[in-house]
Amino acid sequence: MIEVKELKRSFKDGDRRIEVLKGIDFRAESGEFIVIMGRSGAGKSTLLYQMSLLDYPTSGSIIIDDISTENLHAEARTNFRLMNFGYVFQDYALLPELTAIDNVILPLLMQGMDKKSAYARGIETLTIVGLQHRLDSIPSKMSGGEQQRVSIARGIVHHPKILFADEPTANLDNESSAAVMKIFQELNKEGQTIIMVTHEPEYAKLADKLVKIDDGKILSVTKN
Repeated sequence: MIEVKELKRSFKDGDRRIEVLKGIDFRAESGEFIVIMGRSGAGKSTLLYQMSLLDYPTSGSIIIDDISTENLHAEARTNFRLMNFGYVFQDYALLPELTAIDNVILPLLMQGMDKKSAYARGIETLTIVGLQHRLDSIPSKMSGGEQQRVSIARGIVHHPKILFADEPTANLDNESSAAVMKIFQELNKEGQTIIMVTHEPEYAKLADKLVKIDDGKILSVTKN
């Protein structure tokens, strides 16, 4: 599903150029639950942002479903993300003025689905994450765990090919973290491809594949 070849990403810092990714080769297959781990600054979130087309690599290629994404212009990249990817971030990234259901259905409305159908799908998806009783709540009235479950619902409501998650439990307590990971496991059992960055070693046991990264390079790929 994803093939990364000789991927490099560097950033300018004044007169210096900092290499964050130093030639990454990586494959992700359909239906896999992949965990990417490494210390802070190792490059794991940067790698996730390249694969999910939220950033542009300095060089190298990212091929998704046989499409060379470096050849996509900006609008095509945006549409590709909208139709194929779901995202879950550690800071939830919910719109504060919108209710849970309105946050969740945003990808569907952006895809052109009518409001009635979008609301029906949104209710169904919030039910999957156990928040059918929170449809009309705004983020400030929900706990961190509830907000993250809304974020997950928004990430999967349009049935994406790949769900990308960047430190999804970083701001949660143990109970909420366990609830989030249980949702991910259930989604994966149903065939959802998930690529997740985390600092938590216990979550590596839940994955099909563990990728360890350090200093911008992949150290090891282990299958469970």
